[in-house]
Amino acid sequence: MRTDPKSEIDRLAIARDWLPRYTGMPIDRFGDYILLTNFDYYVRQFAARFNCDIYGEGKPMQAATNTSGLTIINFGIGSANAATIMDLLSARNPEGALFLGKCGGLKDSTEIGHFILPIAAVRGEGTSSDYFPPEVPALPSFKLHKFVSECLVKRQIEYRTGVIYTTNRRLWEHDRDFRKNLEKLTCIGIDMETATLFIVGHYNAISRGALLLVSDVPTTPEGVKTEASDREVTSNWVDKHLDIGIEAMTEIGVRGEQIRHFRY
Repeated sequence: MRTDPKSEIDRLAIARDWLPRYTGMPIDRFGDYILLTNFDYYVRQFAARFNCDIYGEGKPMQAATNTSGLTIINFGIGSANAATIMDLLSARNPEGALFLGKCGGLKDSTEIGHFILPIAAVRGEGTSSDYFPPEVPALPSFKLHKFVSECLVKRQIEYRTGVIYTTNRRLWEHDRDFRKNLEKLTCIGIDMETATLFIVGHYNAISRGALLLVSDVPTTPEGVKTEASDREVTSNWVDKHLDIGIEAMTEIGVRGEQIRHFRY
């Protein structure tokens, strides 16, 4: 981990300057608990529900915070953006961050509309190599996932667990070698952010988790996501996805339960 105190001070100074720069929201407006997403729809729905302002119009990222101290941020798509937001959040040092992302299902048992609570992620994206050696696994914070799991069970929502493969490739579906490698790894789903969020969260001592919504099944001929199919997914399942995230992160705050188990 980082050991040079001056470098750490300089790094935090940059993060404190850039978090408002990227989101348009002052640091003191960020809450102790964070929801992360790739889509502005989630932020707009959150703001409408809690009647709160959206910051960041014309900025790379958009954010909003409700009166309970829960913040949602649309950080964009891809592993580079995932690393950026987890680095910038070190300026706020939140209690926890939950990623509400979409992923492609890689198993017959994983259908569109299913939720996945990842137990780990394979670091296939490359970005995380700038933070830790490849031997370090990309893992969520168990305590945070415990709250999410409780919300899912309480709502009687069936969900999957398993390992997510995170890649920096957008168009891989027709690469036979890539697909064969995915089969060997036996991953349950594929996305572009989860492993990076887990690793950079670990690097910055931020408790982190992910609840992924299966939005397509890309290994089947009819399963590659299109604009039309993604609209249908958004219409049918995204509000429930957001509901679960809000409930889980609000419940953590209400209980005041510690979710960090050790000192970094």
